[in-house]
Amino acid sequence: MDENAIQLVQDSFSKVVPIKDAAAEIFYADLFETAPRVKPYFVNSDMKEQGSKLMASLATVVSGLRDLDKIVPVAEQMAVRHVDYGVKPEDYDAVGASLLRTLEKGLGEEFTPSVKDAWTGAYTTLAGVMKAAAYPVE
Repeated sequence: MDENAIQLVQDSFSKVVPIKDAAAEIFYADLFETAPRVKPYFVNSDMKEQGSKLMASLATVVSGLRDLDKIVPVAEQMAVRHVDYGVKPEDYDAVGASLLRTLEKGLGEEFTPSVKDAWTGAYTTLAGVMKAAAYPVE
């Protein structure tokens, strides 16, 4: 990612932080509506706690975009754990789409095409790292 894209992601995320609880609710409502196959992964989860974990993970990734060497190992470990929950490679696409729709709802007019492109690049990079760790090609 180039510096401009990183700055767009970080600036836009700083506007999500004050509404992080609502953003997490929007994200999971969207995810469960558009990809109901993932809902069973959360059957035993406290969704408020899950939302807090989601936002904390996003904060870690967003703050580490300039130093991927620090966030890649964390993302890889998380991906391997997600396999144990039943997460499949195609679930990453559903999560990415829900993330973008959540950002669009939360940021409104500030979710410009440039911001969308920056988030798409960031998520695509992260998802690629996670899928490579979770589903290594033999």
